[in-house]
Amino acid sequence: MKINKKESTKAKQPQTATEVALSWIKSFVVVLFFLMILNSLLFANFLVPTGSMENTVMTGDRLLVNRLYGPSTPQIIPFFNIPLPYKMLPSPCEPERGDVIVFVFPGMRDEAKAQEFQYYLKRCIALPGDTLQIIDNLVYVNSKPQPLSEHGVTLKNMREDPSEIYRTFPKGANFTHDNYGPIRIPKKGDIIPLNSQNYQEWDTFIKREYHNISINSSGIYIDDKPVSSYVVEQDYYFGMGDNRDMSLDSRYWGFIPRDHILGSPVVCWLSWEIYDENNQEYSFFEKLAHIRWDRIGKFIN
Repeated sequence: MKINKKESTKAKQPQTATEVALSWIKSFVVVLFFLMILNSLLFANFLVPTGSMENTVMTGDRLLVNRLYGPSTPQIIPFFNIPLPYKMLPSPCEPERGDVIVFVFPGMRDEAKAQEFQYYLKRCIALPGDTLQIIDNLVYVNSKPQPLSEHGVTLKNMREDPSEIYRTFPKGANFTHDNYGPIRIPKKGDIIPLNSQNYQEWDTFIKREYHNISINSSGIYIDDKPVSSYVVEQDYYFGMGDNRDMSLDSRYWGFIPRDHILGSPVVCWLSWEIYDENNQEYSFFEKLAHIRWDRIGKFIN
């Protein structure tokens, strides 16, 4: 077979810098695409930023999270942490009481929508339709005491702060973090009577279900229609940190919508200390020097 020397020479010519750059960009986009699909359907990576779940998980733990409770279209662009519009997909199973769950933060108590997209990690304490009450820091669900998790923490002799009634959820209920409820966790189809006395308790909740609600001298209006009740549109869950007295959780910002729950952490694949004794963040190389080797490979339950 006769080889055309001109074609052979042309094929062996080195790529220009532009061609090399374009090749790298194409490869990166392909990898990024498959990471987004993997991250949204099967497994996700989660960095624990606070100590609210100590000692079950620690600040600085990196966890592999399954997506059994909430596969979806891509929610963020990996590496850049840019949020995307997303849609939840049918899930193969439902969260159970006692599960550690990862979810999209719904926002602070009086926010209809969170100011920024964040993932949170808490323990599911109560399910849709459950009645929750906390008496002197002891949790009761449907009148049955719930034991603290294996590695959970409570601070003994911690004084109750009376001003907490102005920060806890729901607004106007006058709960504190260790004397809370009783409160029913909303379930799809629940009918909530609405009146001028309980309006402020349900105002943000209804807005989070994508409705406009207002009140005036003639009554309560949802989407400009007069109402005396509201029908809950999806299931909700109640999350608390295992570090009971140092956790910003559902006691402060409210119920977790079912369509915000993604999955449950499986294993800690890397762990390092993030902050020094002065609460200053370590550099990358300092973090490498503070790896917690005993936590790597630890299963989360």
